[in-house]
Order: sequence, then C-alpha cells, then structure tokens
Amino acid sequence: MDTPLVLPTPGQLAWQRMRIGVFFHFGLNTFHGLEWGPGDIPAADFAPSDLDADQWVSTAKDLGAEYVVITAKHHDGFCLWPTSTTEYSVASSPWRDGRGDVVAEVAAACERQGVRFGFYLSPWDRNAPQYQDPAKYDDLYAEQLRELCTGYGGVSEIWFDGAGSEGHVYDWARYMEIVAEHQPEAMIFNMGSPTIRWVGNEDGLAADPVDYVVSESDFSNYTVESVAYEEALYLPPECDVSIRRGWFWAEDDGPKSLDHLLAIYYRSVGMGANLLLNLPPDTRGLIPDEDAERLRELRAELDRRFGAPHRAVVSLVSRSDEASEWTLDLGEEREIDHLWLEEDLVDGQRIRGFELRADDGTVLVSGARIGAQRILTFPSRRARILALRLQGDQAQLSNATAFQAGTSHVPEVAYLASTDAPA
Repeated sequence: MDTPLVLPTPGQLAWQRMRIGVFFHFGLNTFHGLEWGPGDIPAADFAPSDLDADQWVSTAKDLGAEYVVITAKHHDGFCLWPTSTTEYSVASSPWRDGRGDVVAEVAAACERQGVRFGFYLSPWDRNAPQYQDPAKYDDLYAEQLRELCTGYGGVSEIWFDGAGSEGHVYDWARYMEIVAEHQPEAMIFNMGSPTIRWVGNEDGLAADPVDYVVSESDFSNYTVESVAYEEALYLPPECDVSIRRGWFWAEDDGPKSLDHLLAIYYRSVGMGANLLLNLPPDTRGLIPDEDAERLRELRAELDRRFGAPHRAVVSLVSRSDEASEWTLDLGEEREIDHLWLEEDLVDGQRIRGFELRADDGTVLVSGARIGAQRILTFPSRRARILALRLQGDQAQLSNATAFQAGTSHVPEVAYLASTDAPA
C-alpha cells in the first residue's frame, strides 16, 4: 500500500535540522546504580557534591548538540524540581539545603549557551499513591506538566516515555491541552498528540527505510505493544541511546567505544533520523571525564570525515511522473568516498528510491529513502560529475555534498541493549 503524502510543519522541519540532541538521565537512581528506582529510596540520598549544569550543556555542545532533554521525573517519581504535587523531590533533599532546582539550572545553562531546552516527564510513577487511581493521578500529572511548561521558559521538546505504562489509561487530551496552551512550539515525543516518534529501540539505530509518515509507532523497549493513530502522521524518528550501557551513571559502567558511537551516528543521523545521545551525570553532578573525552573523540572524528565539504551544483536533467534524473557537479575532479544528500521536505517526503552512478554508469550505491539527510559511502574514486536517479512523484533534492573521509567503512555496533525490563 502506498504511503500517503503528509506535509511536515515548520517546527518539525526545524527540529529535524538540529539533528543531534543530548539526554541527561539524573536522579536518585544515580546514587544507587539503578535504572528503574523502586520509588521508596529516601529523597535525602540525592546529594550531588558539585553539580554544574553549565558543564553538562557545554559537553553537549562539544558534540554539536543543539538541544538537550533532562529527566525531570523518571519512573521512581522523584522530581528534580521543587514541585507542589509531592514531597518526593529535591526540596526534601540536602542538596542546596533543599532549595535547589535541577531543572531550573539546566534551563538557565541552556539559555546562557544557546542550546534548546527540553524535559522528560515519566507518566509511570512508582512513588505516587495516586497512580492506582487514574483520575487522581491525572490531576497530579497534569499539574506536574503545567509546572514544567510554565516555570522554565521556552521548551523545545517534551519526552513522554511509554515504559511501565502498558495497560494504564491516561488523560492524554488533558495533557495535550496544557502543552498547547503553554508550549505550542514544543515537539511532543511519541505519546498524546505526537509530532516526533520513538525509533523503536534503545540502540540508537534507525531502520532502513526511514519513513516519516506512519500510522503507528512502537510503545516501549519491553513490549510488542504499539501506539496506533487515527490517521497517518508525519512523525520523524528520534534515536535515543546512552553513551554507556545504562541510562543512569553506575561506577562499574563506562562509555561505548568510538567505533560503536560512529556506527550509531551513521545509523541515526546518517539515515535521516535525529540522534538523542544520553550523557548521565555522576554522583558529583558532573559528566564523567571519560565520557566527555569520548564525546570529544567522536566529534573530532566526525569533523575529520566531514570537515572538508565539496558541495555539488545540483541540476535537474529530466522528470517523469515517477522518477527524475539529476546531475551533481563538484566543479572539478576530486577523490571522494562519501556523499551527503538532503531531500527538500517542505512538500513532504517524496523520494521513494534512489540510485547514484558514476559518470561511466557504474552504480555506486542505491537505496529507498533520503529524507532530512542521508550519508552514502562507496569505495574511494575520482569524480567530478555524478548522476542521481530519484524515484517518486515530484521528488526534490536540496543539497548534495561530497567528502573524502579516507575510508568508506562503517563500523558495527559492539552490542545491543537488553529488551528485558530492569528489576
């Protein structure tokens, strides 16, 4: 069945152009080496010694991230801001003598450093007694959402996690009214009235092809349940993955290898998805040195591969109802092994297939989608003119840039995330 054509909003296109964001998983779990806290760990255990949100955000900028998302409340129900809805928050901790607000510090650091701010608010709450009464819990959650939407300036993204919520009914219409009233420009992740969707795994890997128009999306990493929509929606995917095995910092964990992170980049950004890379602060309240250094190594390697662009002049040669032929002129003969393509998505995702050929007719690479960006690799060769055939009615290309990275090899991921729910 043909995928219907659905047009993106300007906000969705702007979000896709950002390409990279950084997740901050931080909370009581950090101090106990846990992924899913039980909801009864004393708030007094939250005691970062040197929390520095500017260090978090500057580290994200080292990667090239344009937005961040902070876990304002994870599944344990502990709130990183002094909410009026529960005593289970930073206000009941010794940090900043009970007068601290992690969310405010991150939002302020973002404002100072020119990075967009977002928050994660877990629907599942293992601490709130109201959770067993959906109507009462809706009141609590709606107020938490309202506080976060009104107290911290502009919000770029609101992250709703499906984990733990299997079978629970929430008043999403009410929640969405709050977002629409107070943060109408925010991207909404996966649930409620989403504008972006989960990629379907916690490995940071987009499927091929990456379709932006879908009628359903995956719900969580721990169930085959999916979220079905009443109609097809334009929902570009976000690939969330941690730089470590765990989402929260743990003493016995460490960062993924450079090759693993490169593999993630090619399989997320390189496939037309956004990458949301998690950097978990440690018990000091700082991004660990080894994680920050690995991030800088990744940025340096990306700059090495993509730092010397050769932008092609893109010309339409011919067009039929189903296909079009284009030439890509690099201006002079160059040694190249990568090509970065971008589709013009203003009128929707129209490219349904592509074939890149050398001037002698050799097929270098072919595939199904280009989207916001697609990184193509092929054995190094000298070329000035490349030919590109696009499948799809009125398919449009907005950019073609060639690179000589010195290798066409794309590393493999070293391991995949477990799909067993944490204890």
